[in-house]
Amino acid sequence: MTGRLIGIARRDRKRAPMEEIDRVRLEADAGLEGDYRGRFRNRGVTVLAREAWEAALADLDDADNLPWTLRRANLLVKDIDLPREGGGLLQVGGALLRITGETDPCKRMEEQHAGLQAALTPDWRGGVTCRVVRGGEVALGDQAKLVDETA
Repeated sequence: MTGRLIGIARRDRKRAPMEEIDRVRLEADAGLEGDYRGRFRNRGVTVLAREAWEAALADLDDADNLPWTLRRANLLVKDIDLPREGGGLLQVGGALLRITGETDPCKRMEEQHAGLQAALTPDWRGGVTCRVVRGGEVALGDQAKLVDETA
């Protein structure tokens, strides 16, 4: 299954607003360039699927127009089912990411919109955390796909 990268966002410090950008470099030792959380080894990049975001919003009242950046994820992909376990590989543009686990929805989600934390909790709707295995540039419109390690 092949999807597309449709959003890129970063923040330069804790609790800062998310800045949407068109392209960025991902690095093994720094995660997403210019992002505050990139320095955390197993959580250098977070990825959210648009379909999971929309499913969460469907559970909320008055949430039709909430921007995906409220989730505070770095990459937004569409038309790809992200795994519900750690260990898989996700290629986005020129970068390769190792999925390390679930991005657990925290109380910050509740601060953003009432009920959002609970709506993101089922079925890994909040996305996945990743470690950058191979750095590279990513840009809006790039292909996103799960990589079979045995191939």
